[in-house]
Amino acid sequence: MFWNEELETIKASTLKNLQLKRLRETIGRVYFNVPFYRDRFQAINIKPEDINSVEAISRLPFTTREDILNNYPTGLLAVPRDEMVRVHTSSGTTGKPKAIFFTKSDIDRAADLIARCLVMTGMRKNDVLQNMMTYGLFTGALVMHYGAEKVGVLIVPAGPGNTERQIMLMKDFHTTALHITPSYALYLADYIKTKGIDPKRDLFIKRAYLGAEPYSEETRKKIEEMLAIDVYNSYGLSEMNGPGVAFECEMKRGMHLWEDNFIAEIIDPDTEEVLPDGTKGELVLTTLQREGMPLIRYRTRDITLIIPEQCACGRTHRRIDRIFGRSDDMFIVKGVNIFPQQIENVLMATKGVAQNYQIVLESLDNLTVRVEIARDLFDGNVTHLVNMQNKIVEALKKELLVKPKVELLEPGTLPVSEGKSKRVIDNRTL
Repeated sequence: MFWNEELETIKASTLKNLQLKRLRETIGRVYFNVPFYRDRFQAINIKPEDINSVEAISRLPFTTREDILNNYPTGLLAVPRDEMVRVHTSSGTTGKPKAIFFTKSDIDRAADLIARCLVMTGMRKNDVLQNMMTYGLFTGALVMHYGAEKVGVLIVPAGPGNTERQIMLMKDFHTTALHITPSYALYLADYIKTKGIDPKRDLFIKRAYLGAEPYSEETRKKIEEMLAIDVYNSYGLSEMNGPGVAFECEMKRGMHLWEDNFIAEIIDPDTEEVLPDGTKGELVLTTLQREGMPLIRYRTRDITLIIPEQCACGRTHRRIDRIFGRSDDMFIVKGVNIFPQQIENVLMATKGVAQNYQIVLESLDNLTVRVEIARDLFDGNVTHLVNMQNKIVEALKKELLVKPKVELLEPGTLPVSEGKSKRVIDNRTL
């Protein structure tokens, strides 16, 4: 089923023409209304009329998170301040956050994209969505809320945390879908198991939408198995309206990125060269329908690739693969580049590993992985623990090409995150 079949199955040539039309409108909007962009374009002698193809976007300069921070709070607005109806923020590297403004039309379009996403995964009006993301300055919870309202589902705006209450709400209102972070979903699944609750018998959940933090395919499989549900990967960021930028369909083989609203490029994060479809690199996005605060060639720092083949579901918008990590999340140990997701992949695929782990960096040569394992392995038999430790060390060494130190912990030892998890503890000194 489609939310907007005409747009979701649009012909490639028609989509390209629509993108060009909206791109030129967007370039004109920022050139004449945003001094920051006008100065950037004039510095390289480019005018709006010079952009005569979608590919010509590569001639334009990038926008970075530093640009948003440096123009805080209202320096990137393309319409008067009194036309804005909402502001969201995203974390920054200084004391000030990144401020993202929305007009009424911006909010409506963001909600419409979420409606597309939900219907694409099988959500219908008789469903009940328990929204367990943080309501507040971040976009995730509110944008999902508005989109679900468009579909007509019943929303339980639970927010994160208070797991006993979450389960009570699931039972009382017959929740069929969750919007939740991967780390809290793991904790919730384990909590339900320890309470002796059978998800199939005692709950009504059919699917979960995971976002707000990168996670591995192994983590998805673990959550699906523990809760007996379908888990769908979603992608978004505050700078691009929130969680509806890209979403998995029922095929669950990559996330459809809504190309009538965004132009996606993949670049080499070091050389800034545009890479072909199928090549892993940094995702760069340009808004095509943003009124209040359009962004041109925004460097997301998220590492992924564009899947070149058309999806079997019939939707023609290209898909991006899951987020492998962020360019600024990568760390180096003994000269080897490592992403946290590589470690998570190994841990979640290892039988006997529980739901929580931590990566501790002490120096350029020392990597420690602290991981909780099944409680029954702490049965007094030291051999069981040694075997498990060696198994994890060897699996990580094979994946990372670096031999880490591994500490085994009982379940509940590490702090539980009900929002975005903090997996990497960096104790290195410059």
